[in-house]
Amino acid sequence: MEFSDNISRGRDASPRKRGPVELRRAQARAPQSDQYLLDGADQTHFTHTDPWRVLRIQSEFVEGFGTLSELGPAVSVFGSARSMPGSPYYKLGEEVGRLLAEEGLAVITGGGPGSMEAANRGAVEAGGISVGLGIELPFETGLNDWVDLGINFRYFFVRKTMFVKYAQGFIVLPGGFGTMDELFEAMTLVQTQKVTSFPIVLIGTDFWSPLMDWVRGTLLAEGMISEKDLALIHIVDDPAEAVELMIADSAGHVAP
Repeated sequence: MEFSDNISRGRDASPRKRGPVELRRAQARAPQSDQYLLDGADQTHFTHTDPWRVLRIQSEFVEGFGTLSELGPAVSVFGSARSMPGSPYYKLGEEVGRLLAEEGLAVITGGGPGSMEAANRGAVEAGGISVGLGIELPFETGLNDWVDLGINFRYFFVRKTMFVKYAQGFIVLPGGFGTMDELFEAMTLVQTQKVTSFPIVLIGTDFWSPLMDWVRGTLLAEGMISEKDLALIHIVDDPAEAVELMIADSAGHVAP
């Protein structure tokens, strides 16, 4: 009896379409999409739904692709947001930005302070193209003053796509969690052949050697990576050598 009552209650709404979705029985009594849009009491609720987020994500990709598609050869430079102006790491970032610009390469950073600002500044002072790809963070206040072409993103994964798609390699200065995140993601993309001929150069032997000792002594020793994976990166101290490696190794770069 209960089953038949459920069936009869479901018959009061005819099957209907909602875009590509077909609704039947109780589901067919759901409000129409236009009703949500035009007659909803909460006028902001829809901007927090997943379908709306998909459109927002799509718009970020379109904006990034449209802005950077004619950028030309570029290198993404990563490093700490906490490097202070005048410090050794900041000066290192300035030198890297200058050398890349002198080679005709645009400099792409995360657009923040510290080493990112330094690389943007070096590029600008050398007459090059300075790009900043910012992200919403609670402790940063927007793009640094040395960014000439800037885009702010809501979503990390969209921003990361731009770092890789429009660069022919990465130069990584000393940094923290964010820098490590970009470094290991780049290594994974090369290891899995999502990108090819994509050089990754770390600057600062003293800073990076302990990490690489752990990679060799633990990851390689435990069989978590193979010997050839260690060849994915270069470690140097001289910014000029880093730029030379970037140019030499990136000749056959193919974007994903």
